[in-house]
Amino acid sequence: MATIIPFLKDGVFDSKDLQAMSMALDDACKALSISPDATATREIIAVRIIELARRGERSPTRLRDRILKDSERNLGGANGLARSPGL
Repeated sequence: MATIIPFLKDGVFDSKDLQAMSMALDDACKALSISPDATATREIIAVRIIELARRGERSPTRLRDRILKDSERNLGGANGLARSPGL
């Protein structure tokens, strides 16, 4: 499983939160067919997951679903996600 830790700017989350966010990142990237080598796109997704977690969402399923919903809304999937930093 990929980890979200390289994308964190500060350490405000406990280990359970980090695991949930990492799971959401991994699941969202798999669902969007984003390869591990697509670091720029993965970073966009990770930053968005971190933002959602800072607002209180800690469920990996809801974090993933929000990313998938946002990617559909932003130009139809992973390509839109990469071009839309505001997600």
